[in-house]
This record gives sequence, structure tokens and C-alpha cells, in this order.
Amino acid sequence: MTAHNKQQNEPGFVLHSYPFRETSLILDVYSRSHGRLPIMARGARRPRSALRGVLMNFQPLLLSWFGKGEVRTLHSAEWQGGQPYLQGKALMCGFYLNELLINLLARDDPHERLYDYYRDTLLRLAHETDHAASLRCFEKNLLQELGYALQLETEVDSGEPLQSQLCYRYAVERGPLADRGQEGLPVLGKTLQDIAADDYTDPYTAKQSKQLMRLLLNHHLGGKLLHTRELIKDLQKL
Repeated sequence: MTAHNKQQNEPGFVLHSYPFRETSLILDVYSRSHGRLPIMARGARRPRSALRGVLMNFQPLLLSWFGKGEVRTLHSAEWQGGQPYLQGKALMCGFYLNELLINLLARDDPHERLYDYYRDTLLRLAHETDHAASLRCFEKNLLQELGYALQLETEVDSGEPLQSQLCYRYAVERGPLADRGQEGLPVLGKTLQDIAADDYTDPYTAKQSKQLMRLLLNHHLGGKLLHTRELIKDLQKL
């Protein structure tokens, strides 16, 4: 980094943006080497700004910025291409991923593997129809990168390998328990084995894995409501 704290051609995505003053934007950027950070795009809302058609969600960018305060200043942004535009349900899923990252990733904390996985998940959402499976895989990777990896191979107390036919209770911050106590969410051993293998073809696994991820993410979100999740629920009622 130079004395002016310049960053050149850093791969990144815009997670969220909001207006600032009359013509600018504040971007919540997810960059590969610097993690999440706020960047001001001066004049980006002007009708003739070259940035207007570039600073889009879910599109891979090369970003250059400068500044050493909390909010950096955008110098340039180049569209990289290669990512089809998300539409319909895939678009809603993309906004859900962004909301998870905004709420769970600390600022200026790089997670390069997670960045690559996010990029790959956007491609999956664009090309594949089983969006739920793409989301479950991403949620599992997100929790793992944040240090909250799921316990998917052995029972907590005994250390015994999970049995596919047995029902366990999955306790937050502990893992699967064979004990029939009140703690945790009921979940089949097979479901946990399928999650470990990223295999969501079994409808029962798909249902239970969604419940389990919801439980774990809600715990780490500390009660924050995700707007996209509520919106998807409302759309499903229509």
C-alpha cells in the first residue's frame, strides 16, 4: 500500500448502496483481499456518470479506491463480466446472500475463500434451478468461515459416528446429541450426513437442513430480522 492508501484493481462486489448528499453513493463493498468496507462513489448518481451502469449488485468488479478514514473514496470501477444477471427467485436469493454477509461479516476482515464461494454461488443461482441447495451450501460455508462450523460426523457426548437412521437433537454451539432431552432441534442422522456431503436431493433432508440452518443463523444474527427472508415468505403466500 502506498502513502496515500491506494488500492488498485481489487476484485469486489457491491452488496448494498445508498444515496449520499445530492449526487453520490455510499457502497457496502465485499472485496476479496480487504473484506467488507464502505466506499463513497462521488458523483455516481449524476445522469452522465460513467459509474451509473457499473455499480450493480451481483456483478464482479475491479475496484480502485483511496483514503485511510473509515469510508474510502472510489477512484474507478470496471465491470468484469461473466456473471449472468439474476432474475426472479434467483435474484431474491442473491439479496438474501448479501444480507447475510452484511449482518454477519465484520468490516475490514478478509475471507478470501468465502469471497470465492460467494462468487461461485452467484453463478450457481444463475445457472441451476435448485436454489435452496445453493443457499444451504453457502450457509454452511459461511458458518464455517466465521468459525461456527457444523458438527456433522459424530455425536457430541460419545464421539460415536452418526447413524443415518437415528434421530438426534442438534444443539446450538454444541452439535448433535443422542439424548432425548429438550435441548436442540430434532434432526435425522441421514440429514446431517447429507449436509456434510452437500447433497440435498432427499426432500426430507432439504426440509430439515433449512430448519437447522435457520436455527443456527438466527442464533448468530442475535435476533436481527432479515428483510429478504420475510419478503420471500410473503411472496410464497401470494
